[in-house]
Amino acid sequence: MEQHLTYIMPPEWEKHERTLISWPVKDSMVYPEDWEAVCKGYADLILAIAEFEPITVLVNKEDHDAAAAYVGQDENVTLLEVSHDDAWLRDNGPTFVRDEAGKLAGVNWRFNAWGEKYFPWDLDDAVAPAVLRHLGIKQLDAPLVLEGGSIHVDGEGTLITTEECLLNPNRNPDLSKEDIEAYLRHYLGIEKVIWLKRGVAGDETDGHVDNIACFAAPGKLLLQVTDDPEDENFEITQENLRILDETKDAKGRQIEVIAVQQPPKITWNDTRLTLSYINFYFVNGGIILPVFGNTAKGTDERAIKLLQEQFPERRIRTIDGLAIIKEGGNVHCTTQQMPAMEE
Repeated sequence: MEQHLTYIMPPEWEKHERTLISWPVKDSMVYPEDWEAVCKGYADLILAIAEFEPITVLVNKEDHDAAAAYVGQDENVTLLEVSHDDAWLRDNGPTFVRDEAGKLAGVNWRFNAWGEKYFPWDLDDAVAPAVLRHLGIKQLDAPLVLEGGSIHVDGEGTLITTEECLLNPNRNPDLSKEDIEAYLRHYLGIEKVIWLKRGVAGDETDGHVDNIACFAAPGKLLLQVTDDPEDENFEITQENLRILDETKDAKGRQIEVIAVQQPPKITWNDTRLTLSYINFYFVNGGIILPVFGNTAKGTDERAIKLLQEQFPERRIRTIDGLAIIKEGGNVHCTTQQMPAMEE
């Protein structure tokens, strides 16, 4: 394999052509009795994104009318019929990359439902090709099981991920760490992989990085932490802090780490919900931030203040982070950015 293609994955904060998202599928829900509440949660998110940029909503044919009733009146929202099993487009959709001339292509990773946790996944594995065909964008087929939520890039050659996810034997059991790094360099044009050990406790995606860390800018990283030694995330975040303290990025810079205090712990049916302020999403001129209503602890307010300080030119648009979290994910997990097309 050559070192990499001529494509580079742009960072999420660059200008978007549009956002892509999938409408929820009742048959795949953990709590199908919450169907209407989840649809309302998705609708609120879709309309929040539409305040900033166009958004295309992938819908199963049988759900078209229901989705249209929720979001179809907004001129920035387009419904597109693409069959899918589940609604986490960050993970089964294409990863957009750009060549030296500014032309887009889309990486079609293999998808196996987070290590074969949920059946079936054949429709989800076909979503990326369907989207790229519709958009008329070149498809790059990668022989690697990978979900978009497991990676984040700085746009200057550095990618961050977790060993818990990418090295998990339920993804690519026949590939070594070096093999996986080679594929990431080849398809995303990156030069350096930063390997954190683990994501947040209880994350059923096996430690997706988009719940614990993301780049705020080249050389600057947001990391969700806790100061409570009794919390199971304490050891995880302390370990990740040590790794980052000893790691430089692709340009040789020491990474500036900005600590984001985690939301208070919430459990549902004896299971810890994967609450994360890091699971926000960049949009044109703004950030869509999940908040969790914990006014007593004040963590929502601190997260809003911190992000506004880091991104003074962006509007922080909050959204109810509890609306869909019982289904296993949040704002970033549902969305996929399409970078701006060449002029």
